[in-house]
Amino acid sequence: MCRHLAYAGPAVRIGELVTDPPHALVRQAWAPRRQTHGIMNVDGFGLGWYAPGDPEPARHRGDGPVWGDETFADLARTVRTTGLLAAVRSGTEGMVSGRGAAAPFRDGPWLFSHNGALPGWPASGAELVKDIEPARLLRLDAPTDAAALWALTLDRLDAGHTPEQALRQVVRRTLETTGGRVNLLLTDGRRIAGTAQGASLSYRRTHGGVVVASEAYDDEDGWHDVPDGQLITVEDGDIALNPL
Repeated sequence: MCRHLAYAGPAVRIGELVTDPPHALVRQAWAPRRQTHGIMNVDGFGLGWYAPGDPEPARHRGDGPVWGDETFADLARTVRTTGLLAAVRSGTEGMVSGRGAAAPFRDGPWLFSHNGALPGWPASGAELVKDIEPARLLRLDAPTDAAALWALTLDRLDAGHTPEQALRQVVRRTLETTGGRVNLLLTDGRRIAGTAQGASLSYRRTHGGVVVASEAYDDEDGWHDVPDGQLITVEDGDIALNPL
């Protein structure tokens, strides 16, 4: 399991979302409150963010505990952004580690992360990825279930599907072929799409924007759970929940 968070809205300092709150993502790396599989998230981390006027996100990733990375701390303290996706990773037994295995994954304007696990990987993934072009598979950052889910999602985005259509199709295909926990987040800095399938997901209006996260980063009012089996979409501040 992992913890992840996406934001879209007016420019805010990154730290207001991932380091400053009492139960922020950095704290969730060692003391998550709603994580049901695994107890810590110390096998990597990542931060992707959008600068105003630039559609392609910047990214910083690491392969160890997030609290030990000086660059992450400096970015959170100083950089302002209109959109981000950040994650801390708990590696699944039998899967590779390293920076390439850490979300967010990136292509063009898109950032993507997966919170969950697919049972029996990698043997169980043969059917799941059989329709992906070999060239795309060879470009995967790492041979993990999360990276494969990203490749499936990107295939659908490239085919012209909306973020919500892409995630819905990927979740359905995954449940049909491997099962498992498939909580996904996808953003282009303006829109967010997320799925709750087997793990917690919450959302909240804040700073004039919207946060979607594995778990609340404080105990203030305004947090709402995304029911399991639901897909959340955020666009221009509007929030919609629909069945997967």
